Amino acid sequence: MSSTPVAPTPVAEIARLVDGMVKAGRKPTEDDISSIVRELARMFSVKMDEVAVLELAQNDSILAFVYPLKLKKAGSIPLSTTNSLATRTVREKRPEMINNFPAQKHPTVFESISLDAPDNRTPKTDRQPIQKIMSVPLLAENKAVGVIQISRKGKSPTTAGPDFTIRDLTTLVTTAGIIAKCLRK
Repeated sequence: MSSTPVAPTPVAEIARLVDGMVKAGRKPTEDDISSIVRELARMFSVKMDEVAVLELAQNDSILAFVYPLKLKKAGSIPLSTTNSLATRTVREKRPEMINNFPAQKHPTVFESISLDAPDNRTPKTDRQPIQKIMSVPLLAENKAVGVIQISRKGKSPTTAGPDFTIRDLTTLVTTAGIIAKCLRK
């Protein structure tokens, strides 16, 4: 009787990747981050461009994109920004789930950047706004070092996919705890 190998769960794969970085004493490379994001996307049935990872930078005064890679060069978010979900998540160290994100006042500058087209010239009508989002702080020793956001994009909440659930949010909180170990050295 032969047994078929079972693929590791996304959480187990993320833990394996992070443990390797921690044991080697190094920060994640772009390839490492892409591998982690691939597992997060698989975990929540979203596209990779619906995952964002940001980390505190410049003496903890801004949130800088770690992923999507294209947004690393597009700018950062000052921690003083009042209506940014990402900065609120870091300041309050509290996870949030919003299944009607367009109803929330939030900056849309990063949503307007095309992540697919190499020249950022995708017509605005083809871009998909964030409809649903989970935002979870990355905590290392109870100190916020960044944030992970998982979103569902679409023309409407219905086309974006199912609502996020408390179970999804709990899973992301647990996974964020694993990922935070490799971000701040």
